[in-house]
Amino acid sequence: MNQFSEKIRGIPFSWLIIAFLMNGLGLFALYSTSTYSIELSLHSRFVKQILWLIPSLAIFFFLLFISKKKIHKYSYPIFGLTFLVLFIPYITGSVAGTYRWISIGGMNFQPSEIIKWVGVVALAKYLSDYNLQIQKIHSMLIPIAIMLIPTMVIVKQPDLGSAIIIMSPLIPMLYWVGAKPFHILLLIAPIISILTAFNYYTFTIWIVGLAIILYLVRPNMKVSLINFFSNIFIGLLTPFLWNQLQPYQKERVLVLLDLNRDPYGVGYQVIQSQTAIGSGGFWGKGWQGGTQTHLKFLPEQETDFIFSVIGEEFGFFVVSILIIFAIFFIIGMIKAASKSSERFPSLVLIGIATLFMAHFFVNISMTINLLPVKGLPLPFLSYGGTFLVSCYGMLGLAMNMSVETLE
Repeated sequence: MNQFSEKIRGIPFSWLIIAFLMNGLGLFALYSTSTYSIELSLHSRFVKQILWLIPSLAIFFFLLFISKKKIHKYSYPIFGLTFLVLFIPYITGSVAGTYRWISIGGMNFQPSEIIKWVGVVALAKYLSDYNLQIQKIHSMLIPIAIMLIPTMVIVKQPDLGSAIIIMSPLIPMLYWVGAKPFHILLLIAPIISILTAFNYYTFTIWIVGLAIILYLVRPNMKVSLINFFSNIFIGLLTPFLWNQLQPYQKERVLVLLDLNRDPYGVGYQVIQSQTAIGSGGFWGKGWQGGTQTHLKFLPEQETDFIFSVIGEEFGFFVVSILIIFAIFFIIGMIKAASKSSERFPSLVLIGIATLFMAHFFVNISMTINLLPVKGLPLPFLSYGGTFLVSCYGMLGLAMNMSVETLE
């Protein structure tokens, strides 16, 4: 009983309050988008989202109060089981031309949302169990494999957005356990090589810069040569990798560079999103007063572009508060990780903070055309049952890990 009371006192309830406020704002926006489309019934997205709160809060309280030792103990089996579930959509059949969803009693479940944070827990267990000191590049291979293997499955579904998010905690968690900045640079160097290889001059500047870094750091000559020439080779493979993308994925990248390239096709979403956010001004047009929203000019307004609805109806003032809440939310988890006396909880907190940060950053950036459009929802705000369950699951897990208790 004393241990339970100690845990209750240490729980950062401010995180839960922020989550409820964001969730409430999302429901207000979702109600607004639903009002003029269909009558509010069990079939409306607003009502469905409220119903999804039941399993969301159930998993929240379960992960909040379960023993950290049990989470640590069963990390690998749960990770393995969740990984196997990724293949079930290939058995049950495609939904909208993709293999992302499992239909259960008329409701769709997306397993990739769950493996995002289950993978973080499995990686945290590996890094903490071996008390890994990342001093050599080869010590990163198993951590990379833990995150990369499910990512490759999700890419094939195809779901490139979720695949990117799954990989996002890898580098912060490696850095948290002491990986050298030079080794992290070598890890992300192939990505930089691919991005810069679209232009001859940027690729040349990058390769010259990499050569200078390798010379100044002076690692083993063999390691230097392998890294240098492998990055040149990867850069030369960029046209092949580009052709592996789906046509719609290529078009999204090209529209990012030139919004007027396809204003009535791929670029339409972003143009309408920018129009909605800009027309909201400082105070917004008022709840249920958004013309872009209610005249249905804005596609995917309940899911990927809920931020645009909020910007139009509630304005820059509420949008600013929302961003401040998100920053406070993420910084709170990072601070809790830095104060943790145990390695496993600390790593889980860093991983979950990174997942939330990646979702906020990518979703908001794509609505204002800073990043290509991806099917990534906004935490606690966007419509999506599995995603809501996942968000509350991550929150419960993070709040659990932030409490210092003797178990």
